[in-house]
Amino acid sequence: MTDTAASYQLAQVNIARLKFPLDSPQLKFFVDSLDPVNEAADASDGFVWRLESDSGNATDIAVFGDEWLIINMSVWRDANALTAFMYQGLHRELLSRRREWFEKVEEAMATLWWVPAGHRPTVAEAEDRLLHLRTHGATPYAFTLRTSFPAPGAPEEAVAVSRSA
Repeated sequence: MTDTAASYQLAQVNIARLKFPLDSPQLKFFVDSLDPVNEAADASDGFVWRLESDSGNATDIAVFGDEWLIINMSVWRDANALTAFMYQGLHRELLSRRREWFEKVEEAMATLWWVPAGHRPTVAEAEDRLLHLRTHGATPYAFTLRTSFPAPGAPEEAVAVSRSA
């Protein structure tokens, strides 16, 4: 990785539409798992930052003005660090059970983008990137793990591993 590429980190946002209120019995396991999953993320190699409110998670942060949407946003060293976390431990279990708690939505609900190292994206920035992905498909401005782009200044082959994830 070049010095220029190392000066960028990968931001990710994913949103989900709840099937039930957060305090419902149907969401108890999910809600009870938030703190352990966040602790695992915080301790993961390549983790940089995550969006959180005073509650310690982001479930009470508004996104798109819709009270049934919840947001998860974080910054990682790169796509390899993000995917290594996503597909292990309790987070993997939550991913496999997401249809129990969240509605299936046809439009894109997650996106990635490169940010300068040290930048902490805002919810408005994440909403803009997600809307861009929905309108234009994957571009260097907003992309997915399946159709990703290298950090500015990185060689094109730097993205090959995450495309196969």
